[in-house]
Amino acid sequence: MISKYTYKGLVWVALESPTEEEVMHITEEYNIPSIVGEEMHTHSFQSKIDTYPSFIYLILHFPHISHTGGHSSEQEIDFVLGKNFIITTHYESNDALHEFAKTFEVDAILEKRMDVDHAGFLFYHLIKTLYTHSRYQLNEINLLLKESEKEIFEGKEGLMVAMISNINKTLLDFRQALRFHKEVLASFEVSAKQFFGENFSYYLSIIQSEYNKTQTILDGHKEILDDLRDTNDSLLTNKTNQTIKILTLITFLISPFTLISSIFAMNMGFRIINTPAQFYFVLASMFTISVLVFIYFKTRKWL
Repeated sequence: MISKYTYKGLVWVALESPTEEEVMHITEEYNIPSIVGEEMHTHSFQSKIDTYPSFIYLILHFPHISHTGGHSSEQEIDFVLGKNFIITTHYESNDALHEFAKTFEVDAILEKRMDVDHAGFLFYHLIKTLYTHSRYQLNEINLLLKESEKEIFEGKEGLMVAMISNINKTLLDFRQALRFHKEVLASFEVSAKQFFGENFSYYLSIIQSEYNKTQTILDGHKEILDDLRDTNDSLLTNKTNQTIKILTLITFLISPFTLISSIFAMNMGFRIINTPAQFYFVLASMFTISVLVFIYFKTRKWL
């Protein structure tokens, strides 16, 4: 699907799940080499930047959390930046791009003043929206971290193992998606200064700052998660040790019963217990020995 937005002489062409014919049509219209069109139509495994005389081509991957199942993944977005146009290509529904499209239309209708001397400013506003959306998703993860912390200290360590693992997977997916952004944006800063002029430097620094803020929040979440996992593991280990301690205690307490009852159960050709009084005496002896074992444990502070 091809959507076109125009504002003060600039054009944004948004390609969402385009066919090969649609990509070919746009590349011909804007005089883009076929090799770039092929890359726009295929999935790339890592972010990158290529500079051409009449445009800059970027591929960036952004993290995405599904609203339905909570599953995380990464979405590829291709950018073609000319002097007065920007082309974006993506093959999954992207909330940030849809949000920017609505903002673009409203700003155009209301004639709000935006810095739009060239398409670089469109990229600046668009990339800010994408990083802001990523931080919004990280904020949702922060709420899960706070919920996990609460559950851990309420004694639900066992239930938190799966939740901590799921959060860790989401953060790893975030890190995987953003892993090449720093290098790509650094190269883009050099190319964009030459392509759009030195006056664009201030906005390039803000783009880098948007990435840095996102990465800092991501690193902070990872550190908090590691601390929560260590705490949860410690509490689980302590609970396991307490359980083993109790089971060991029970084993020692019933061992006199087991030993004495086994002795008296032996068939030695004669009866040791002949009267009810002797039977009760044996029971009392078993109970007394168990109490003495318990007192010994208590004295040694093993309980």
